[in-house]
Amino acid sequence: MVIFDSIIIGSGAGGLAAALCLARAGQKVAVIEQHYVPGGWCHSFYIDGHRFSPGVHYIGGLDKGQSTNVLYQGLGIANELVFFRMNKDAYEHCWIGEERIDIPAGIDNLIQSLSTHFPDEKKGIKKYLGLVKKISKELFLIPAMKGFWDNLTIVYRTRHLGKYGLFSLKRVIGWYIKNPLLKKVLNIQCGDHGLPPSKASFPLHCALMDHYFNGGFYPMGGGAAIVKAMTNAIKNYKGYIYTGQAVKKILLTGNKRKKVTGVELQNGEKMLAKNIISNADPSITYNLIGHENVSAKLQKKLSNTRYSLTSLIFFITVNMDVHEAGMDSGNIWYMPQKDMDEIYKDLTKISILEKDEFESLFISCSSLKDPLSYNGYEHTIEAVTFIDYDSFKAFNAERNSSDNKYLAIKNRLIEKLLNSFKRILPTVHRHIVNIELGTPITNEYYINSTKGNVYGTEKGFWQTGPFSFTNKSEIENLYMCGSSIMSHGVAGASYSGVRAAAKVLGCTENDLLQTGETQEIRIYDAEDDTLWPDWMHKKISEKKKRTESKFSNVIDTRE
Repeated sequence: MVIFDSIIIGSGAGGLAAALCLARAGQKVAVIEQHYVPGGWCHSFYIDGHRFSPGVHYIGGLDKGQSTNVLYQGLGIANELVFFRMNKDAYEHCWIGEERIDIPAGIDNLIQSLSTHFPDEKKGIKKYLGLVKKISKELFLIPAMKGFWDNLTIVYRTRHLGKYGLFSLKRVIGWYIKNPLLKKVLNIQCGDHGLPPSKASFPLHCALMDHYFNGGFYPMGGGAAIVKAMTNAIKNYKGYIYTGQAVKKILLTGNKRKKVTGVELQNGEKMLAKNIISNADPSITYNLIGHENVSAKLQKKLSNTRYSLTSLIFFITVNMDVHEAGMDSGNIWYMPQKDMDEIYKDLTKISILEKDEFESLFISCSSLKDPLSYNGYEHTIEAVTFIDYDSFKAFNAERNSSDNKYLAIKNRLIEKLLNSFKRILPTVHRHIVNIELGTPITNEYYINSTKGNVYGTEKGFWQTGPFSFTNKSEIENLYMCGSSIMSHGVAGASYSGVRAAAKVLGCTENDLLQTGETQEIRIYDAEDDTLWPDWMHKKISEKKKRTESKFSNVIDTRE
């Protein structure tokens, strides 16, 4: 029987980052993934030759010296990655009722743009966004603090976090901003953590806004490009990646003080290891442990743990130039002109089949974010809306192609989306050639997330920071990473994996992220092809030629 130093359960961004750090440190590592491809929410899949990435819509912090850039350089995969910078003037389009307001990259640009739209709020805008920047900076100071002097000065150096850290987003923004529409614009990215302003932790939202202050970026090749860079690096360091193999339980030894010894797969095979890192969410992880093996305190915490919202994700193909419809590489946040807390309440409380349209949607064109994915004829669009898991499960539908009830519900939901598009994107609606729908049951099946959640644990105040689950569990040599531990999103989950590896190795995150001068991410402007390299233009040209040949053959056959 093969014995590993560390086994990682789940191949999401956190699990892969942990595996890469450990393998590079010389450990014998195995990653076990129940899906047939690695990546978790970062994976990509194809429909009729078109690539979709369900969990990667944009990433921030990628300019030189920023957190995500430092992460990929430190992991040694930066040279393998190419990113496109989304529309600098409007990486977020806020469609609120009849209002159309864009969010540009750069905090100074944002202040200027919003001050032009809302001149009476100019002073409040500058103060509020300055506070967001300060609190985010202080949040990042905490993990880096060490030694006597840092501990002595921590209270002063994180004074803004101490002052505002216990308040909700709604409370704090209300002290600086009065215009209801401006509040919605500044809170539009609540969709990136799935909580309304009254429930969102202000510090968490500050970190999220700061992550995108310099704009949004999208990986060439979709989410799968990040997965490929990580898995190739893991294999280069002699690590193992097993797909299509689910873990049945985590093996333990000891009576009072439990210690992991390995895992048992669904097929009965056992794999032994000194350490286990679970990239699964806490409920999934401790189901593999068995609740009888954890303390009463942890059992209570697990029973009280709330998970983020689940979603409907529509994967759409259209045969038109979507630029003609006014679309670009920026995201569209579409919602009604009413209080955001009411919007989120309606998303989770109203029956998903009750109305004929979706009131709120996140819409993005991935083939404009990644121009190399455009075949010259058909663009790919993803539309997302949040729903309540229990409201979907109330229909007792199962994810089975022969389940007529499930198929009928999906068809009804697709009809609702088409009705929405008729009104908000009518020219796009007329050119839709295919729609596929991912439901909460899809999320459970492929991602193995509790109640189909999309962001791990709910990121309210009592489940973040010191109240969240930590990398080190109460079970000896059992560690955790992923969206439920430090933070969610691709970067947040990846950093949690680095920290888990550091716990295993007894070092710091900085020890594992040694930035090399030879590592550099290539970034190009999605809206300006004049600065793209020759190899990129050649690749696009070759793809269009293949598509032309394919379409001409279809036409000849029909004739």
